[in-house]
Amino acid sequence: MPAVLDILEPTGDPPSVRVNPARRLSLGSSVDVDRRDPSLPDSKRVRSTKVPEDPLGAIPGLGDDRSALTLVEADGGRVLFGTTSWADRSLVSSGAFYPRRSMTARARLAYYASRFPLAEIATTYRFPPTAEMATQWVERTPPGFTFDVRGWSLLTGAPTLPDSLWPDLQDEVRDRSRDVRRLYASHLSPDAVDECWVRFDHALRPLHTAGKLGTVILPYPRWFTPRPEAWAELAIVGDRLPDYHLAVELRSPKWFEDEACEGTLEWLEERNLSLVCVDGPTSGLRATPLVAAATADLAIVRFLGRREVESETWAAPYRYSSDELAEWVARLAELASSAPEVHVLMDNCWGSDAVDNAVQLAALLRGRT
Repeated sequence: MPAVLDILEPTGDPPSVRVNPARRLSLGSSVDVDRRDPSLPDSKRVRSTKVPEDPLGAIPGLGDDRSALTLVEADGGRVLFGTTSWADRSLVSSGAFYPRRSMTARARLAYYASRFPLAEIATTYRFPPTAEMATQWVERTPPGFTFDVRGWSLLTGAPTLPDSLWPDLQDEVRDRSRDVRRLYASHLSPDAVDECWVRFDHALRPLHTAGKLGTVILPYPRWFTPRPEAWAELAIVGDRLPDYHLAVELRSPKWFEDEACEGTLEWLEERNLSLVCVDGPTSGLRATPLVAAATADLAIVRFLGRREVESETWAAPYRYSSDELAEWVARLAELASSAPEVHVLMDNCWGSDAVDNAVQLAALLRGRT
């Protein structure tokens, strides 16, 4: 895997917490916090052996479109399952999902969309999309398909690749910040930052117009903590992208420590901002607080993988076991009872791990209902 530590976030080792039940919290409600046992057997920390070529193909009575299997009606809400990449190189080369390793981009996305109703476009974190790209995503997927889009790193104060900035805005970079390895919003003039938001909005218009844009996920770096400046920034994101549903991914544990947790959830709920709930490592550079709560009409859960290797930021490769996925069945049902729609995003993209785990968890939830 490429070395991208410096573009992710500073190192740190925060605690991991879990909040139950998986419901939207109201004023005065209480939360139960416990710590997940980090001692998992080694067998659960590595990829399992190769699975059958099409994990949905063994189910009788299905036509070519099997995406209904990964859309579950549960406790009053719809739960959509998907992954964060349909073109991951290891997925394509594994031969465990697509019928052929050599497929056009159009055919690959169309095949994925026949198996899943949801995908997150994660590449937009590194490079902002264009309206032409969004139009292609619309044309290559069936009616009813949903894309969640990850926000460009510059928009959330994270380190950004300098060449991802539009060429005509390069002159807006302050002189002392040119020729740096990483670009930050503070390196630009306020007008240039405003223009970046406007162009990101414009690029997503085709998805929005076609009814295929689920939410824009804004992932904030670990150093984005609950300080007055951070609250102020969150307060205006709705004005930045007024026509879209927004979700925030808060990686700092400080948002969820002790009494801060309930306050954070209530604040997000008042502004109809979805919290991205994350299942990931319990220690190390990618340790993430696990908080299961719906703060808007759309609830979102991201499965990073639980791989823990000292000094590494990668939570994958990691294939969740059936027991680990089963931990989430009741939580997803609770989320579905609090929000009309729940998006489950498998972000453990390595080989067929993400697609297989998405199918497995959907089956577990369907079995409950």
